[in-house]
Amino acid sequence: MQDVLDELRSALHTVWNRRWIALAVAWVVCILGWLAVAFIPNSYESRARIYVELEDVLSEQLDISGDGKQAITKVRQTLVSAVNLERVIRSTKLGDKIATDAEMQGAVQDLTKNIVVKSEEDNLFEITATVGKSSLSDAENAALAKDVVQRLIDIFRESNIAGNRGDVAETLAFLDQQLEERKRELEAAEQRRLAFEAEHPDLIGGTGTVSGRLQTMRTEMRGIDADIAAAQSALAAINGQISSTPRSIVTAESGGARGALMQAQAQLAAMRARGLTDSHPDIQAQKRQVEALREQAAGEPAGSSGSPNPAYTSLMSIRAERQANVQALEARKAALQSDISALIAAQADEPAVAAEANRISRDYEVLKDKYDELLKNREEMRLRGQVETERSAFQFEVIDPPTAPRHPAAPNRPLLLLGVLIVGIAVGGGVAFVMGQLKSSFTTADKLEHVLDLPVIGTISRSMTDAARARETLRRKQFLAGAGGLAAVCFLLLAVEMVQVGSVA
Repeated sequence: MQDVLDELRSALHTVWNRRWIALAVAWVVCILGWLAVAFIPNSYESRARIYVELEDVLSEQLDISGDGKQAITKVRQTLVSAVNLERVIRSTKLGDKIATDAEMQGAVQDLTKNIVVKSEEDNLFEITATVGKSSLSDAENAALAKDVVQRLIDIFRESNIAGNRGDVAETLAFLDQQLEERKRELEAAEQRRLAFEAEHPDLIGGTGTVSGRLQTMRTEMRGIDADIAAAQSALAAINGQISSTPRSIVTAESGGARGALMQAQAQLAAMRARGLTDSHPDIQAQKRQVEALREQAAGEPAGSSGSPNPAYTSLMSIRAERQANVQALEARKAALQSDISALIAAQADEPAVAAEANRISRDYEVLKDKYDELLKNREEMRLRGQVETERSAFQFEVIDPPTAPRHPAAPNRPLLLLGVLIVGIAVGGGVAFVMGQLKSSFTTADKLEHVLDLPVIGTISRSMTDAARARETLRRKQFLAGAGGLAAVCFLLLAVEMVQVGSVA
């Protein structure tokens, strides 16, 4: 530690012995540095904050709202593009002295470095512009910074509102053109299809449609077969009921042998009910009469006596209806079988025609689906354009408008002035120290002993006369005055800088 202190003391002694050189170098460095700082133009920074509302109830209800976040990201990335910055330069004082493309490119590159667009939140943005032109005054630079930010806000608005409407109009024009082309192609396909169907009616719709028709017919045929079986079963059942149902109903009042037989049997039953036995003469006589009438009734034709049976009549009408149903189902089955045979024969006999029918049908369906899709997209885009014309889904609001700054953002002149002073003093001291090192002299006896590695017997102090001491005191005062003057100039420059900053309008 003592060695370090000795080295430091030796260095300070070396610099002090050449203090006038150090002071002169410090003055030169400080003057040059302060001049350089004075020529650095002030840069003024203007900023603004804007808020963009992404949600729109009407657009969401109509299901035509776009991706607002994606649109904002796109604008944020393209806002500082070369094209937009060129528009800013041409509309402000930045483009007053630009005459060539090379100058414009240079101005765009400089402006790109001095503009910052950042998002504080998803829909809150801050635009910052820094302007410092040496050819303009401080007030003009401050106003120009404000103009640049305002122009960027205008471009932001145009890019999101007017730009979106322009995109909708261009998209509508493109869709109209595509619809017109698809319409012509669809009409041509319809004409080809109609001509083919007129020539080959059995192959309407192509082989795919024919196969579907065959499948439908076969399914219907199976249903008709089931219906015929059910109808025939019902007819057989009604025939069975008719065979067991008499056509007429015989009663005692009906007349004829059967009517008399029924009356005689009724009288015989009444006699037995009174308690008469079979040995009673009346019972025996009545039995003989019943037997005689039974022989007469057996020889009488069926239905010659008695009243018509209503159940038999109803069953006959039901049978007629079911017979008609069976005949209709059989006729429908024969027609379906004929159609199926004709379609199968058409497919088998003309495979090339079937392939052509399939191709025409497929082309027509594809063109029709594409036309319907384009028509739907065109109507949705038209509705979106109307919504954006009446009310924009992009709600734009400037929260903090740009203002002309009153204080420069850069450079920090007070700090630079003090830095130049410190650098000047350090350079002056460094020059004095280096010059002292170049001369072969020793400031202390210890250093001499250390370098020569020889013992130092003693040192002789310098004696000064009163006149020499007075001159030394005067020179010390002059040095202090020179150093104080350097510091005074620095503080004077700081005061001037403060006054100038406060006077910027």
